[in-house]
Amino acid sequence: MAAVSLWVQAKQSCGPAIVRPLADRGRRLADLSSCSVGGWMIAAISPTNCQELMAKGACGLPAPASLAGNHVRVSCRPPPRDRGMRYPADPPPVQEIIAVMRAAGAGAYGDRLRGVMVVCWRAGLRVGEALAPAETDLDPSQGAILIRKGKGGKRREVGIDRFGWEHLDPWLERRRQLPVGALLCVLHGPSRGRPWSPAAVCSELRRAAAKAGVRRRLAPDQLRHAHAVEMAHEGVPMVVIQRQLGHAHLGITAIYLHGIDNAEIIDTVHRRAAPVIPASSRLRSPLAL
Repeated sequence: MAAVSLWVQAKQSCGPAIVRPLADRGRRLADLSSCSVGGWMIAAISPTNCQELMAKGACGLPAPASLAGNHVRVSCRPPPRDRGMRYPADPPPVQEIIAVMRAAGAGAYGDRLRGVMVVCWRAGLRVGEALAPAETDLDPSQGAILIRKGKGGKRREVGIDRFGWEHLDPWLERRRQLPVGALLCVLHGPSRGRPWSPAAVCSELRRAAAKAGVRRRLAPDQLRHAHAVEMAHEGVPMVVIQRQLGHAHLGITAIYLHGIDNAEIIDTVHRRAAPVIPASSRLRSPLAL
């Protein structure tokens, strides 16, 4: 029987259900009997149920297969297509970012997408940092956003320009009508008012980019890259860029910009003057000598 990636949901009669991944994802379905996940015993599975689950998994059904009579649920979902892939830094130009913001559309969903875009682009935040702040973490009078727990658990305050506030204001008006919670939250359903997930942000950003005709991979981190490159082009000191991006060391910021900003090198070499020689020198053909 072929090996598949397994997620097991174990339930005890006196406790709530939990979801844990198997330590060894290469186990066969038949090997689930008499094994435990985080101290939770897994009920035995009959060979007939194993064959049915393997058939459903081979068909690529997204819904998990449930076993009647046993407190076990096994999902045979295929892994994401981009798992393990590393993408090079590719900051988009301003015209492409504006095109995607316009393609986001009107209404609450469009205002929310534009809000997360300007927070990542004009404040240089990571997607997790952009989704974490609450409404009370904004300070419009100073143009600042408080990051209570950034990368490494560090607390910092970043700035955002007037352009960012202007495009964030429509979403702030809609946000006041929702339950108290994260600034960028879910709009409908039982999780209304709870934090928006990074995966959902990436999905909506890809759809808006495709609608705008942008022929590149567009992710929230690329907006952060664009923020760093633009600040470097404007002559902002490196230490200010470091604190804005939340890097632990200045060397990280230097490597960060060195890897994604080649425009200065290209422009400098391209503007070089043509070679010259003294007027007294005469270029003679070797055949004429």
